[in-house]
Amino acid sequence: MKKRKTRRFVVAISTIMIVSGLFATPATATESKKRGDVELGNITVTAQKQEENVQDVSNSITVMDELDIEDRNIKSVMEIVDHVPNMMAFNDGMLTYNRISTRGIAAPIYANHTTSTGMYVDGVPMLGPVGYEEGIIDIERIEVLRGPQGTLYGKNMESGAINIITKQPTNQLHGKVTAEVGQLLSSESGDRLTDGASISLSGPILDDKLFFNLAGLYKHKDGFIENTFTGKSGYEQDRWSGRAKLRWKPTDKLDISLLLAYLSHETDGGTNMNLADAGAAMFRLETPLYRQVSSGLDEWQKMKIDTQSMNISYDVTDTISLTSITARRKANYDCVLDFDFSPMQMMDGYQENTHEKISQELRLDSSSGKFDWLIGLYYDTDDDPTRTQVKSMMPTMNSLSDVRLTGDAYAVFGQLGYALTDQLKIIGGMRYEKQEMELERNSSNRLEDSWEKVSPKLALEYSFTPDIMTYANITQGYRPGGFNHLATDPQYYSYDEETLWSYEIGIKSLALNKRIMLNGSLFFMDISDMQVSESIDPFRAWNTNAAEATSKGVELEITAKVTEGLTLTGGFGYTDSEFDTFSDVKGDYKGNKVPYAPEYNFSIGAQYRHAGGFYARADLIGYGKMFLDKTNEYSRGSYRIVNAKIGYETEHFDIYLYGKNIFDEEYDSVGYFGGFYTLYSDPGEAGLQVAYRF
Repeated sequence: MKKRKTRRFVVAISTIMIVSGLFATPATATESKKRGDVELGNITVTAQKQEENVQDVSNSITVMDELDIEDRNIKSVMEIVDHVPNMMAFNDGMLTYNRISTRGIAAPIYANHTTSTGMYVDGVPMLGPVGYEEGIIDIERIEVLRGPQGTLYGKNMESGAINIITKQPTNQLHGKVTAEVGQLLSSESGDRLTDGASISLSGPILDDKLFFNLAGLYKHKDGFIENTFTGKSGYEQDRWSGRAKLRWKPTDKLDISLLLAYLSHETDGGTNMNLADAGAAMFRLETPLYRQVSSGLDEWQKMKIDTQSMNISYDVTDTISLTSITARRKANYDCVLDFDFSPMQMMDGYQENTHEKISQELRLDSSSGKFDWLIGLYYDTDDDPTRTQVKSMMPTMNSLSDVRLTGDAYAVFGQLGYALTDQLKIIGGMRYEKQEMELERNSSNRLEDSWEKVSPKLALEYSFTPDIMTYANITQGYRPGGFNHLATDPQYYSYDEETLWSYEIGIKSLALNKRIMLNGSLFFMDISDMQVSESIDPFRAWNTNAAEATSKGVELEITAKVTEGLTLTGGFGYTDSEFDTFSDVKGDYKGNKVPYAPEYNFSIGAQYRHAGGFYARADLIGYGKMFLDKTNEYSRGSYRIVNAKIGYETEHFDIYLYGKNIFDEEYDSVGYFGGFYTLYSDPGEAGLQVAYRF
């Protein structure tokens, strides 16, 4: 089967090379400029739900446009954050259950309906870790905001937000086809194939009136874990993503876009986890060898996400716009997993989970010189049934949980900015939001609770020159409360919201005729009623609001156009996040570092693009030490990885050799879940990519 896959993609690549070679010509200086040699800072973003230059946003923000995404070979949300200061993505071994930590803040592991950093795709909210993934194809830009974004975005934006904006179709007919084939740099299973392909097509149906966009992506990775019991590989992945967009402009003032998207991500052979010392001791097994399991269970995971949305924009006047975003997003996760990783049935897990969110946002905004404002209404409803079963030959470990979480959220929000002088601007905002939730347990027991919050924001901007702006902001962020669905003691049925006050000062600057962009910020966050896993007795722990914490740090980003073809980039983030108060029956954690908060992270990139067609890029990405638990007993050590890409580009055809983690650095998380498990890092990967544009 794998040999057939290899032949198929080699044939595909060869076909593209031959066909494209008939049209290929070396890129001219004009084409080279079109492919990225543009003036720094000249990027329009909608981070604050109004169009503005990225250097005018009084907030820490990292922006990657279509070419940045392509040059850095970004294929997933997990790879986006590698290039963002003070942001880290962590997968708990469950497919697309990606937890994002920003400035030292991450949602607890069992708070499955919340995040601390939310994600939006074309304005559609994805506000939980379930299915925190998106097909990175045909993307116009990605905007990553750091710091609380509750005023404009609401719940679950406590420490940041990721905005993914897909390309809008226009009168120009264009498309792109890519294919790649490669191999993993290490694998205990012996299987190393990686391959993939993508296609996008966009253009008019009726000139100036009706347009379409189609995009599709496929990616395969062989499993790098060996199952010594069955002889098969573990954690083999297949990912499909498709998107269709229809855009209608019946008048110059009205713009309507209908988006349909689908993502399927599957694994064959379990997770990227294994037992650590404590887990092996609990099951009375020997600690397994590296990347080797002995499961007798036919393991698999499947995540399917389908999204439908309609975005309507109407220009009421030359300065006032009305926007409506209506969306439905449904994620289905099913799995069969062996959590003892042995031939015996000691802890076999089965889960069926569905998360459906229907949302509606309506907002009116205006921007007219000295004064800009925005007001809006928001509503969403959630339906989240989950059935979990554990089967074991030990009767005390058998369990069945059947819960259904439903909820409704309502919000009204607004923000306004006023230029007091040509240099000084003041911005104020506020959001009122109420979250109602109901939990039904095993079709008989019902729990209800609600949380409401007013989230204010105040910011000042001062422009020393048109190219140098400083800012200061004070913002409140929050994450709603939730339920402990297995708790039997009423005092632990639910927990309250977590809130924080964030204080930030920063500078945004351009120098040397806009050839150097240097942005920096300092922040301090005071976190109250922090949601943590509190040990109630030696054998049980529930989410509670038992802690207070502070997080402070610094962020720097620089981009320099050294010559017409040479660009250097750099980003650095440092975070000091620790508990001020937190204790339970197992100990006192005051002064300990907050889990899932790397001490630092950085990315350094060098890229050269020659007008004659030669292209090369290398990125060094690093993370500091990160603790995995409140006791700070278990941790993931600091590490660095190197990505590289080299190739030749023409007007229509590109060919590259690429490598991800080219030195095959291992950065496993040993001691995850209280010392029970090891989460394996992905091995390095190298291969060949080709692309044809028309």
